[in-house]
Amino acid sequence: MSTHSQVVQVSLTLDQLLEAIRQLDDTARLEVSRVLRETQSNTDSGLDSLIRHIVEGEPADDISDEAINAEIRAVRLAHQQK
Repeated sequence: MSTHSQVVQVSLTLDQLLEAIRQLDDTARLEVSRVLRETQSNTDSGLDSLIRHIVEGEPADDISDEAINAEIRAVRLAHQQK
């Protein structure tokens, strides 16, 4: 783990970031991997929470299934005509 205290802001493309990660030593790459797993875990947790909220919530009563299906058909038709 680095002990540098200077903060520098840089702009990198994804390819540049990936190349930089490839150049890290094993310890640093393990740290990057750990952070990515944490980030994914947080994302999964947030998604799980959202799904739970939707499933446990009251169903919408201001729109019918028929209206939803009609909107889906309209969007699909508009997309096909492009």
